[in-house]
Amino acid sequence: MSRLRFDCLEKSFSKAPVVVESPGKPSDFFGCKVFDKPKMYKYLSSAAYAQMEAVMEGEASLEPSVVNEVAEGMKRWALENGATHYTHWFSPLTGTTAEKHDSFIEKDGKSGVIEEFSGKLLSQQEPDASSFPNGGIRSTFEARGYSAWDPTSPAFIMDDVLCIPTVFIAYTGEALDYKAPLLKSVAAVDKAATAVCRLFDKSVHGVTTNVGWEQEYFLVDYDLAMARPDLVMTGRTLMGHEGAKNQQLDDHYFGAIPERVAAFMTDLEIESHKLGIPVKTCHNEVAPNQFEVASIYEKCSLSIDHNMILMSLMKKVARRHGLMVLLHEKPFKGINGSGKHCNWSLNTDTGALLTAPGKTDKDNLRFITFVVNILSAIYRHNGLLKASVMNASNEHRLGANEAPPAIISSFLGSDISSVLDHMEQSEEFVRLLSKREIKLSIPQIPELLIDNTDRNRTSPFAFTGNRFEFRAVGSEANCSAAMIVLNTAVAEQLQIFRQEVEDMVEKGEEKEFAIEKVLRKYIKYCKPVRFDGNGYSDEWKAEAARRGLDCETSSPLLYDRYLDEDSVKMFSAQGVMGESELRARDEIKWSTYTKKVQIEGRVLGDLAVNHIIPIATAYQSRLLDNVLKMETAFGKEEGDSLSKENLDCIRLLAGHISAIRKKVLELVDCRRHANVITSEREKAIAYHDNVAPMMDEIRYHIDHIELMVDDELWALPKYRELLYI
Repeated sequence: MSRLRFDCLEKSFSKAPVVVESPGKPSDFFGCKVFDKPKMYKYLSSAAYAQMEAVMEGEASLEPSVVNEVAEGMKRWALENGATHYTHWFSPLTGTTAEKHDSFIEKDGKSGVIEEFSGKLLSQQEPDASSFPNGGIRSTFEARGYSAWDPTSPAFIMDDVLCIPTVFIAYTGEALDYKAPLLKSVAAVDKAATAVCRLFDKSVHGVTTNVGWEQEYFLVDYDLAMARPDLVMTGRTLMGHEGAKNQQLDDHYFGAIPERVAAFMTDLEIESHKLGIPVKTCHNEVAPNQFEVASIYEKCSLSIDHNMILMSLMKKVARRHGLMVLLHEKPFKGINGSGKHCNWSLNTDTGALLTAPGKTDKDNLRFITFVVNILSAIYRHNGLLKASVMNASNEHRLGANEAPPAIISSFLGSDISSVLDHMEQSEEFVRLLSKREIKLSIPQIPELLIDNTDRNRTSPFAFTGNRFEFRAVGSEANCSAAMIVLNTAVAEQLQIFRQEVEDMVEKGEEKEFAIEKVLRKYIKYCKPVRFDGNGYSDEWKAEAARRGLDCETSSPLLYDRYLDEDSVKMFSAQGVMGESELRARDEIKWSTYTKKVQIEGRVLGDLAVNHIIPIATAYQSRLLDNVLKMETAFGKEEGDSLSKENLDCIRLLAGHISAIRKKVLELVDCRRHANVITSEREKAIAYHDNVAPMMDEIRYHIDHIELMVDDELWALPKYRELLYI
């Protein structure tokens, strides 16, 4: 074993779990680092608190005088809790978060300083917008951009910095971030869904969009990971033969959590709770070293903010435990990749919208109305929804036999499907079934209540009782991109539905009859997107194509869906994004795709030429030396006979080495040709079609060499070492 690998493994095996001391019950310290409503009540006047509460509920706008008071109260709370700086915290189109730290100090005019923080500094700032991705909205020399406070998401303290959630826009007003269009999409759903709810119940005055995420991730030993340049620079292993044992026994899933991981999870949970992130569930996932943390539902924008904070927090906490978090969708070949399941639901100010069965037939009809309209939105913008989750890393996961297929369909379960099928064929309304009881005939086990839907793990967009679970979102993604599309599509569809119903009512139809008639139309319309079978099968791929569903798997081509006429019309009509913003996002997506594959190609070429070939050549020389010694000892004929296996191995190694050299040169040439393409779209397509497949070919030869070379010579930590803590 190489000295580097030996040292890393020795460090890994000698690491004991970090002792994590609990600060008490979560309810005692939950949100202690958040300027939430209890803190506002303490640090603000009753009038300012009342207005802030109304603003956070979306019922009012802040007056300038109140902003100054909020800034002063926020500053006092932050200083008392150890903050020395503040920052406008936002989500640029890099997919991560950004922040610029300023101290609270100002000159006091007496050769000293005082701590100040005004309403103006709280409300907006001007970070340099020239170096953030903008897709052509701004020229490099046009640097002005604005971050504006989002009071619906509370400020929080990370380390010694007061972080103020904001939106980020260009000088010309276009969004340069994910949050601005997300907030607009949430408002669009509120408006459209409230109007539809009022067809059933005039007491409904608002609809909120809720999200609960399930974050999957891998943990590997930090020292071992740092000995893998591909993991460090790309987030995934560009080479590595799978171990003899991985996930085939299904013994890791929900298994006993390893000690070091349990300590990490406890630490992460405590730090999350301090920041008001309601993480509730953690467990082993299917693949070795793969785990999951899940949150309680919150309002959409706040939930996504919390997920972005959590991903930063995970990396920091993991380092304390001698671990590295991998959020790449497919860090290891041959085992499961990681997603981020976004559980999406709607609530009115009077209760949940997607819960069935209801107390009355009217409640059930409202439930069916929203389910059918959501399905219609998914069908209408099938390709666009897939485009919202596709990227260079998620391409490795979607469509593999452990993740949702790269075809957007929806599973409803037999009970709800039968109700829709009956409504399609008949004018008679069918009552939804309640939960059923199952008796296990075991005296010690009570009766189980069974939901009226099963779970289909192959469905990318499944109804799971009181919510839809969008399972195609990638592990490292900012899930705003997917939620923006979903929210906007649902808002558009609900508007179309309501208009059709009202048109029929104006012509003299009874409202309930009009609702059911329009629903039957949309039940037929969206039927192609309903699929309760095995989404992994080849038969489904063929069937999906016959149904007219989007079966494209190339990210660069899928990004075209953002600029389809229907997409531009939808985003513009709902006031979420204009055509210039959509074009900018596509330019960024194409450019990002190219750069990710480009980096991977460079890293792989470097590792192949400077690591793998020298190791393989050294082993080849060792075998040749053995052959020569055998010939000297036994004569050429007998020596060659005794060394036959070594000679065969030498020939195989020579073939793999030669193939790698050739393919690396072809890879470099392929990148060179792609790089001169001026169109970002065409360049990304070239990288997808030509560069990425060549990397798989190089990996094939490297992985075979790994199986042949003496373990003593192999410098890079192997899967069997990385995947077991």
